Amino acid sequence: MIDPATLLTYVAIVTGFVFIPGPATLLTVARATSSGTKVGLATGAGIAAGDVIHTIMATIGISAIIAASATLFSLIKFAGAAYLIYLGLRAFLAKAPADLSAGQVPMTASGAFWQAIIAEVLNPKTALFFLAFLPQFVDPAAGHVMVQLSILGAVFVTLGLVSTVVFAFGAGGLGAMLRRYPAVQRWQGKVVGSIYCALGLRLAFQSR
Repeated sequence: MIDPATLLTYVAIVTGFVFIPGPATLLTVARATSSGTKVGLATGAGIAAGDVIHTIMATIGISAIIAASATLFSLIKFAGAAYLIYLGLRAFLAKAPADLSAGQVPMTASGAFWQAIIAEVLNPKTALFFLAFLPQFVDPAAGHVMVQLSILGAVFVTLGLVSTVVFAFGAGGLGAMLRRYPAVQRWQGKVVGSIYCALGLRLAFQSR
């Protein structure tokens, strides 16, 4: 079992980390603002699901393979960057709903959920973060290492989900107000698309 003091330290560090605006926050805010709180929550859930996959990868060692192979790292990085840029261009070029009074939105919750999973899984920096960060709080003398890694990963996913829920509700409320104005609605897709493209370019130019 993980030492309580170590676990509390870990929780404090992760809490500060997940509430600092980053790619996950920007994706959630962009979706919630343009398509509503429900879509923002679905995006946050998709990111959390992607982090679960990263936890499993770190626990069983796949992330170590990615870390050791520059070619594999680059392939995953550019695939993730291309996917984000693709989503950004789609949002940028999409037309605003013709009937704003009907509450039409450019993205469904299920679509946002799956897009967020893919975007998170295809981010090798996240994989390496889990590989490098979680083991620092593992003590082999305290029990099975895989169990400790799983607990730490679960805590990270939970706190990350809490942060995206908070941001989704805040951005969703703001987006609902903005969508009352047709001029704002016409520009929302371009703003969201620009955010996605910027995140994709940021990922593409990141080094290991």
